[in-house]
Amino acid sequence: MATADDQGKGIHIGTVNGALAIGNGNTVTQNSGAGPATDPAHEELLRAVRELRQDLSRAVSTPQIDALGGELAETETEIAAQGAAGAGRLARLRTALADAGSVVGLLASGTAVAEAVAALVGG
Repeated sequence: MATADDQGKGIHIGTVNGALAIGNGNTVTQNSGAGPATDPAHEELLRAVRELRQDLSRAVSTPQIDALGGELAETETEIAAQGAAGAGRLARLRTALADAGSVVGLLASGTAVAEAVAALVGG
């Protein structure tokens, strides 16, 4: 907020959060809402995770499918927030994929997620 000083002259600006420009014709661009950069391998995993989540929404619910759905959701959130999924997340996703193997093996999206995870963890 701008105010006059004690003598009625000048401008005092208190706290500023964000971008600020003073003067005529200035332009300010603030990119604080941009997410982290995602490497191509994690971008591919994110795409495959989203596709498998859609496919699983049409599958019959089982404890293994529900657990896989939870891991897929957490993986999607982690990649979107941090730009990558950590090693622990990838390990849990790989286990959930194996546990739900009978259904996942029938879905092309399941194969894509399994291959993307294998590429990231090496094997």
